[in-house]
Amino acid sequence: MRRNHRTTVIAKTLAATAVITVAVGCSPGNDKAGAATPAPPGAPAPSASPVSAVADDKPADAPAPAASATTAAKPAPRVLMSNGAKGDRVKELQARLAQIGWYDDTPTGTYGAATTAAVKGFQDKRALAATGTTDSVTWDRLLAMTTKPTAEELAGQTVNKPAAKLDPRCMTGRVLCISKTSRSLSWVVGGKVQSTMDVRFGSQYTPTREGVFKVFEKSRNHVSTIYHTAMPYAMFFSGGQAVHYSSDFAARGYNGASHGCVNVRDKGKIAALFDQVRIGDKVVVYW
Repeated sequence: MRRNHRTTVIAKTLAATAVITVAVGCSPGNDKAGAATPAPPGAPAPSASPVSAVADDKPADAPAPAASATTAAKPAPRVLMSNGAKGDRVKELQARLAQIGWYDDTPTGTYGAATTAAVKGFQDKRALAATGTTDSVTWDRLLAMTTKPTAEELAGQTVNKPAAKLDPRCMTGRVLCISKTSRSLSWVVGGKVQSTMDVRFGSQYTPTREGVFKVFEKSRNHVSTIYHTAMPYAMFFSGGQAVHYSSDFAARGYNGASHGCVNVRDKGKIAALFDQVRIGDKVVVYW
């Protein structure tokens, strides 16, 4: 009976040790490679793990140390503008967003759904908290990327865009290189720009697709079968989306937007480009 009692005690001790080992091994990052090797039967219980040892360095009832200044959480960015705000600063925000292709309407000075969506897109593209609210971090980033809007920009009559930077995918072959940031189309052959023209895109509700495509159809006097509007010099590259001349863009500028197509406002330039582009030429749409 004594022997059996001793065997039972040893078994219970080993079981308790196994429970402790499993509990410590549940910390994030522990893997099979880092798991402790079980002790053979009859061996003394293993010493406390580094995690337990650290915990045992202070009395059990010791209060948790206060967070130091360096480890304290950073304060949340200060909110500057949000949905419902009105004024000149909102108009400046809209004009600056227009400079980098995030706002297509005339600056109104009213922070509504379109402005919220534009700010959210801008934030998401730059790995910021995509809240749609303009906080101090978002505003500082936008200021660094844009210039102070002119009176014409604030009125929606023009947009001062940054110089187009060619995407690496535009450097080989024959390419319609279309930048949403600079709102420009560059006709590039063998890495050299042949011509450049202003363009506008679809709204946030009918966005122009991004990526690499090919011209699969050309139609000099095309008329949309969906919207029944003229699309002269249309060069289709993705479903119903095409590069084409827009009389509305020529008349209204960036006060409007397309239904997803790439609108060109200079009729002479798009006419010349239409004659040069071939079926199968590459189209790159990028930020």
